[in-house]
Amino acid sequence: MKYQEIITIEPGKRCGKPCIRGMRITVYDVLSYLAAGMTIQEILKDFPYLTKEDIQACLSYAADA
Repeated sequence: MKYQEIITIEPGKRCGKPCIRGMRITVYDVLSYLAAGMTIQEILKDFPYLTKEDIQACLSYAADA
């Protein structure tokens, strides 16, 4: 999986912040949830439109930044 296939940046969406698959949830949002102690399973339960691959893409993007 390449995070470039999942993480998108659109100037008019969320002020150009990197988002997941063109949705309005940002990489920063997901990383903040993880940093606050949420598990991947908890995030997936709260945001059913996300996948485990989406979360892994956020981590890969952050590691690459």
